[in-house]
Amino acid sequence: MNENVQPKVVFVIFGATGDLAKRKLFPSIYNLYKKGKLSKNFAVVGLARRPWTDDVLRENVEDSIRNATSTEEDLQDFSSHFYYQSFDVTDDSTYDGLNKLIVDLEGQYQTEGNRLFYLAMAPNFFGLIAKKLKEYGLKESSGWTRLIIEKPFGHNLESAKELNNEIREAFDEKQIYRIDHYLGKEMVQNIEVIRFANGIFEHLWNNQFISNIQVTASETLGVEDRARYYDESGAARDMLQNHILQMVALLLMEPPIKLTTDEIRSEKIKVLRALRKYEPQNIYKYFARGQYGSGEVNGEGLPSYREEAEELAFSNTETFVAGKLIVDNYRWTGVPIYVRTGKRMAEKSIKIVIQFKDIPMNLYYKTDKERHPNLLCINIQPDAGITLTVNGNKDGSGSLAEPIQLSYNHNDVPGINTPEAYEKLLYDCTIGDATNFTHWDEVALSWEFVDPILEYWASKRPDFPNYKSGSMGPKAADELLEKDGFRWWDV
Repeated sequence: MNENVQPKVVFVIFGATGDLAKRKLFPSIYNLYKKGKLSKNFAVVGLARRPWTDDVLRENVEDSIRNATSTEEDLQDFSSHFYYQSFDVTDDSTYDGLNKLIVDLEGQYQTEGNRLFYLAMAPNFFGLIAKKLKEYGLKESSGWTRLIIEKPFGHNLESAKELNNEIREAFDEKQIYRIDHYLGKEMVQNIEVIRFANGIFEHLWNNQFISNIQVTASETLGVEDRARYYDESGAARDMLQNHILQMVALLLMEPPIKLTTDEIRSEKIKVLRALRKYEPQNIYKYFARGQYGSGEVNGEGLPSYREEAEELAFSNTETFVAGKLIVDNYRWTGVPIYVRTGKRMAEKSIKIVIQFKDIPMNLYYKTDKERHPNLLCINIQPDAGITLTVNGNKDGSGSLAEPIQLSYNHNDVPGINTPEAYEKLLYDCTIGDATNFTHWDEVALSWEFVDPILEYWASKRPDFPNYKSGSMGPKAADELLEKDGFRWWDV
């Protein structure tokens, strides 16, 4: 894809008064505008139920950008492209008015009929909106039409299929962009480059040389003001089914024939198809769940999950999940992939650790306990970069080795301004690059893997809370690795 293209487009944001639009979408569109990745031939239509006006929306857009970027440059010129319409997605009469507004803006800004609809609102409205957009002719134009939808995409496989069928009645698969903001992160996209542009790694990227892989996505925050949403979701639905499995697919996929959307997606889908599905009676051997209790971080006392809100008092929703994944294919059989994600943990971190196998006879260690394996750590957040742990001579020891870290910090590279994930993904959508969006087949296969785990947990009463706020999760998560002779690496 040519990243020098300056798209002409009308953005239509359903849920323009919400948190996502304010924190992510408005600043992202502004950054694209400032960087010359968006032509001046654009307009943004904000839709929500509040009785706002164009001026009120523009004031909110400007406040949002000041908070995100601390800039005033061209702000009024930028916000003048924004228009507001009070809108009830369940009221048919509002769709005709929206169509008229879009047509007027297409004439005013010469956007060539290109329309991007962003559904930044509750997923239970996705199907209805898609249907109405088709019914009232809003998806028919002289240019392209695309639909971006946010997670959660369904609550399980069955509900995801129902939702997908509703949307597919109105939009083709190639018009649907299921956003996973993890796939917009610079270092997640770098996984492919690290693998396929470096013989030093790709030649070793298999079960002959790798002993295990670890994926960690930990948060220090609790549920904050998302108690109702989170209690219906939990860690498995919120993180494992989408973000974690997407990173695993990128890590383990075969080299694509070409770096095209279809070829990359095809290889990711093969990985998800090869994920071993566990029998219900064996799930406890491979997965551990947790819920945070009270604790203390930096001298501050923190409440338990059940104390965060009144409706959580007797909740059995997991705020932590760890698992051992097995991929049954020629390249990866015998290599465990350990994953963990949770809230109220000791650190905020997204990282991948590749542990390489040791050489059969290492002369530089007196005992096995002293061994330091070679590790490749891909740090995605907060300190984006790569660390390779090798062994070097221990000072003054003569014949003993110690680990040495070779580091590349992406944040420290002069001149690099890493794009916000949403900025990158919005641009990709406007130029028609769906590589970093999730195909329906990936969604379905992920739910097929996660559903049996959730069903098994629903049949068992957990002993919650089982980990302290400020820790790295329950003891059961450590035991998953210990019984295989491994441990979690903090690199």
